[in-house]
This record gives sequence, C-alpha cells and structure tokens, in this order.
Amino acid sequence: MLPSIIEAEKELKIAGELNPGPWEKHSLNVGIAARNIAEKIPDLDEDKAYIVGILHDIGRRAGIVNIPKHVYEGYSFCMEKGWDEVAKICMTHSYVLMQEEFDYEPITKEEIEIKKYILNCQTDDYDLLIQLCDSLATDYGFVIIEKRFVDVTRRYGILEKYIEGWNKTFEIKEYFEAKMGCSIYDVLPDIEKTTLLSPPPWKPPVNV
Repeated sequence: MLPSIIEAEKELKIAGELNPGPWEKHSLNVGIAARNIAEKIPDLDEDKAYIVGILHDIGRRAGIVNIPKHVYEGYSFCMEKGWDEVAKICMTHSYVLMQEEFDYEPITKEEIEIKKYILNCQTDDYDLLIQLCDSLATDYGFVIIEKRFVDVTRRYGILEKYIEGWNKTFEIKEYFEAKMGCSIYDVLPDIEKTTLLSPPPWKPPVNV
C-alpha cells in the first residue's frame, strides 16, 4: 500500500519541520530522479517511484542521523501507516549489497531487526531504483554518481564495503540505462551545472 502523492509530500514537509536539514530537499530530489527515470521504463509506475523516493529517508523525522536508526525508524513509521511498499524501501535503500552487507552479527536492536528483514528480502526494480537515485541526488540538485560518493565520504569517511557498494551502484546504473535506452543523466535537470558545485559538507547545528 502507498500514500497518495499529496499525503507523501505532506509527511515529508512535516518530517522536515521535525528535523530540519538538507535531507528533506535530498529526499525530494531522489523522488524527482526516480520519477524521471521511471517515465522512460514502461513497466515502472512514475507516481509510485516518486512517492517511495521522497519518503525513503522519512525515518530522519525522528532526529536520528545514523544509518540503522533512520532505516528502522522509517520502516516502523511507514508500517504503522500501512504503507508497506514504502516501508520496504526504507529498509533496502541504504543496503545496496543487501544480504552481503551482513557478514557480522549486529548487536543493536535496530540492526538485528534490519538484518533479519534484509536476509529474507528480495529486491525489485523500485528498490534498485531508489538505491540508484540516492546516489544521484543532493539537496542542491542532481550530480553524477562519482560526485555523490565523494559528498557522502566527506561527511562520514570511508566505511567498510564502500567500494563494493559503489561497484554495485554502477551495475544498477547500467541495468536501468539498458531499459531506458539512454543515459540516466539525460533525464536529470541541470545536472551539468549542479555537478560542478562543491558546497562544504553539511554539519548539524550545535545546540547552545
């Protein structure tokens, strides 16, 4: 089940007010990228792509920034709403390698539940699409994948399995380009301009 576009946009706006930051505009741009790519692929629904795209990071409404917590919070929030299709995207979007991500035993409640879910999850084209678009969208627009990888690394550092994840993302890019019959960059507005921008990494405000 999915919310309507109006409902999804409303929830994103509320979430942005609860936890202000560039993640809200990033989420909106993920949705736009997903919709634009889906429009070129007959067996994908562009409205669904947009909805799951703008809500993929909705767990950040809780003011949580690390990957497992915002993933689990987003999943829980959407399941409470009955939005199981969005909840799945909340779970899968940060784990491009899926089952291969979990070659360790997690200790936090969130990671234990995420691992259990991912190990029993089969990705579809919407999961792959949002994983891809997450690597194409910043808060200030659209960028080539390499630029987005640098952007994320500047904020979080190089984490284990990053390179494997990057290679998988390029595979997903090629998969969708074969379906589209063109480059993904052809459908991302002003990417030639925004890719050249280099704003400093965002840092959360310090409470005083």
